[in-house]
Amino acid sequence: MLPLRLFMENFGSFRTPANVDFHDVDYFVLVGPTGAGKSTVIDAICFAIYGTVPRWGKENVIALALAPSATTGKVALVFESAGRRYGIVRVLGRSTKGAVSTKEARLDELDPAIDPAADVDELLGAVVRPLAEGEDVTEEAQRLTGLEYRFFTQCVILPQGRFAEFLHSAPSKRQDLLVQLLDAEVYDQIRQRAQIEESKAANAAQSAQDQLDALTDADEAAEAAARKHRDELRVLNTQVRAGIDRLRAHDDTAAKLKAETEVLQETISALGSVVMPKHVSTLADDLRSVLVETERLAEEVARCEEALTEAEDERAALGDKAELTVAHQAHHDHERLNNELDGIRSELAAARTAAAQAKDEVEHATAALDAAETHLQHGRESHAAITIAQHLGVGEPCPVCLRIVTDLPRHPVAADLHAAQQNVQERRKSLETIRERHHGAELHVASLEQKVIERQNQLAGHAQRIQAHPDIAALKRRLTAIESADHKALQARQTTRTTRLAHKQAAQRRDSLRAEVDKALGDLDAARDRVVAYGAPPLERSDLRGAWTALISWCAEEKHRRTMMLDELRARMTDAFHSGEEERNALRELLDTRGIATPALLEADAISEAVAVANTRAEGRLDRVRENRARVATLEDEVRAHKQVLRIAHEVALRLKANNFEKWLCSEALEWLVAVASDTLKDLSDGQFELTLSDKSEIEVVDYAEAGMRRSVRTLSGGETFQASLALALALSDQIAGLGATAARSLDSIFLDEGFGTLDPATLDIVATTLERLSAGDRMVGIVTHVAALADRVPVRFEITRDAAGSHLEKKT
Repeated sequence: MLPLRLFMENFGSFRTPANVDFHDVDYFVLVGPTGAGKSTVIDAICFAIYGTVPRWGKENVIALALAPSATTGKVALVFESAGRRYGIVRVLGRSTKGAVSTKEARLDELDPAIDPAADVDELLGAVVRPLAEGEDVTEEAQRLTGLEYRFFTQCVILPQGRFAEFLHSAPSKRQDLLVQLLDAEVYDQIRQRAQIEESKAANAAQSAQDQLDALTDADEAAEAAARKHRDELRVLNTQVRAGIDRLRAHDDTAAKLKAETEVLQETISALGSVVMPKHVSTLADDLRSVLVETERLAEEVARCEEALTEAEDERAALGDKAELTVAHQAHHDHERLNNELDGIRSELAAARTAAAQAKDEVEHATAALDAAETHLQHGRESHAAITIAQHLGVGEPCPVCLRIVTDLPRHPVAADLHAAQQNVQERRKSLETIRERHHGAELHVASLEQKVIERQNQLAGHAQRIQAHPDIAALKRRLTAIESADHKALQARQTTRTTRLAHKQAAQRRDSLRAEVDKALGDLDAARDRVVAYGAPPLERSDLRGAWTALISWCAEEKHRRTMMLDELRARMTDAFHSGEEERNALRELLDTRGIATPALLEADAISEAVAVANTRAEGRLDRVRENRARVATLEDEVRAHKQVLRIAHEVALRLKANNFEKWLCSEALEWLVAVASDTLKDLSDGQFELTLSDKSEIEVVDYAEAGMRRSVRTLSGGETFQASLALALALSDQIAGLGATAARSLDSIFLDEGFGTLDPATLDIVATTLERLSAGDRMVGIVTHVAALADRVPVRFEITRDAAGSHLEKKT
């Protein structure tokens, strides 16, 4: 797997779109401050292929993939594998509840002719054929890389803190990885196919041998014995036929007697089923009692209805209560209206007096107003004359009379005109107030006069009702008598209603008992109908109890007589059965002498069929013996051929057995890996350490600082463990990649995340030289480090920075 282009948007700390171009890079380093997002670039490559990242701690966890403030994100990877180009796109989304999931995933094969330096959208758009979508993308990507996720993170991407995973793995887990890397599955497939062929050959050989073993009667003696058996059965057939005729005669007699017995048993059962119902004995008495009660209640109803009629007639004779009630109310209202009329008349007289006084006041106020207005007019004229006189001149014409003025007039002082005007206004207001009071008095008089007329009209109306009933005492007595009569009639109605209900209930009980009697008679008829065919006598239906008693007595006598007949039939039937059994035993002995299986049911037809079948089988056996003699030679040839195939398939499966060939292959590969890694570790440790394998395939370290002592790799310090793990990782990437190429797999890249800070300068130089040598081949090497001395030796660097907008990436050479 060789990455060409990587695209990230809202992935981890990369919020803005970021393009990473690997197409012309063999050896690169990711540098930047802690937390800038260096490891996120490696995470994106792993996430695009497998949908998860080792640093997240658990497979299938993707919540950390999407930037915290983003609702959607995207990762796209364009890579080459085994000479073909592929593109993977995964789109992330956040739900309204905050859950992160993969909304879209697809894997396509891309056109390799497109320039890898082209825009990433152009590369992804050049689809040759779609390969997978959704959940199938991870499985298909795993097929293309040839590695499961857990193995990919051990030999392609070595995450931060997991360098030692292969070093510390158990032998069985290391073998699982090597099986995938070496394509050893193909040998297991061959072994499985050989086992299938072995099983098929074994089954075929066993089947042919079983058929051969089954052919025990395939010789000349068997044919002679079969012919003799057939001839004996032909003689037996004639003997059996005579016995079957006698057996059928006995069976027919027994069957006829059995049928007569069954009919007689049914007759006896029918006679015994006639039982008098429990309530029949008291039913007639109950009916007579309820008839008497019904008649008594009917007479009581008639008496109550007669009393009710008398009470209603008595009440009707007292007349209409409503009319009397109205007359009584009229007396009461007449007295009340007279009292009201006297009061209204007194109030009317006072109102008329007040209205007359108000009229006089209006006249006085009108005269006062007229006087005030006259006085005002005189004042105005006096003022006008004084004004004119002031402008007169002797010898000039007067503007009023047009005469020449000879002497100027002398006018007295004019009256106060303003006071006169104010006096007129006051008089007008006073007149208006008095007029309103006079109008109100007249309205009040009119209202009282109208009330007088209304009361007089009401008195006239009541007078007509009172005239029909002038005596109020007599009227009260008649109303009292009516109320008493109404109460008496009400009691009579209630008594009549109660008596009618009791009569209705008694009638219902009577009808119910009559229905029960009818049903009992119906049951009697039905019971007689069941036994009438056996000679049941006619019954007197008028006496229900007597009829039932007579029928039951007859059934008991008839049942006794027929029971005695049944005993006689059973004895005759037993004799017929015994004769048939003797004949059956004779036929059974005859069949046994010829070895014929006796039928489970020794009936004539079954015995005849058994003999016929035996004859047919004897003929068939003779034919099979002749056929089997011809088939023996063919089966012997088949057994020899299948056993030959079985031996070859068994040998192949045995040689390729997992605990043999696969174990040997992985053991050899591991031994080779450890040897190559040991040389690298020796250089890295300045000759102090080498790696070796124990007898149990455990990786151990040889410590020359301790006189060549061998010990577990788990005893190494942190820096020493990194050196050993790096040596194994480089060996995996270098040596296994060579083996993988022969098996159509190419591990074209390796990515190392941190871990270099524990190395001293000399070891760091050895590591850098080793990585440079590794990248000089056909393999991409990518590292993440904070060690400047190592980063400065890498030809291509991707500088990662981070600000408030997220992480940013810049490629430098």
